[in-house]
Amino acid sequence: QVQLVESGGGLVQAGASLRLSCAASRRTFSTNGMGWFRQAPGKEREFVATISWTGARIIYADSLKGRFTISRDNAKNTVTLQMNSLQPEDTALYYCAGTGRVVSTNPLEYSYWGQGTQVTVSS
Repeated sequence: QVQLVESGGGLVQAGASLRLSCAASRRTFSTNGMGWFRQAPGKEREFVATISWTGARIIYADSLKGRFTISRDNAKNTVTLQMNSLQPEDTALYYCAGTGRVVSTNPLEYSYWGQGTQVTVSS
């Protein structure tokens, strides 16, 4: 079974950057589309970004385009989310997830989930 472990969250001030990483436990990571989602208190889980196995196809949430960048290193079984110009509304628990689809914005199409890493942005 694939296990996903996120890291890199923390408390930062508005305007700062953070780099989240997700490490997968086995090689099947490289055959799956991967995604990042986030969930703020009292809100539904929200799509952030997704990337295909080859990295050739990437989709971002419209509201995050230009500030967030998703990438992956299949040799290291990792997927990364670079977040720039963070704002208080970016505060959430960020999850890494794996899907059998090429890419997906729908959390219901993801079979594997990490435990999440907390990102808190102060104003």
